[in-house]
Amino acid sequence: MKMKRLTRNRLILAVLSTAAEETAIWVIWKWLLPQFNVHLSVAVLIGVMAAWGVFSVWLFVFTTHTISQQKPAGLPSMVGTLGRAVSALGPEGMVKIKGELWGAVSRGGDIAAGAAIRVVGEDGLKLVVEPADETKR
Repeated sequence: MKMKRLTRNRLILAVLSTAAEETAIWVIWKWLLPQFNVHLSVAVLIGVMAAWGVFSVWLFVFTTHTISQQKPAGLPSMVGTLGRAVSALGPEGMVKIKGELWGAVSRGGDIAAGAAIRVVGEDGLKLVVEPADETKR
């Protein structure tokens, strides 16, 4: 639901900004270019405005697709990720996942430094981890 509302709001903003840009193109054609003795036909104006409209539609579709493909970053997206304990977790310590250090809390006992861990949840800004099976790495 949130993504649909975001897309609708972006669409409204895109339509309004494109209308303002198209108006600016018309104002430049109507009043600014004649000041410099540049006179372009209506066909050129229509072509430029159509090209700008097509570009605006393409840009909206491209960005909407790109935004919808992004996965949320942060602690919830790390559930299931494997890593190593950097310090002993008894029950709190540090773990390394994908080259980054994270504060972690062990679920179900102490974990020795260097042991393989798996992220099973989050607790505030800390990861909740448990020992991972070394053979699955």
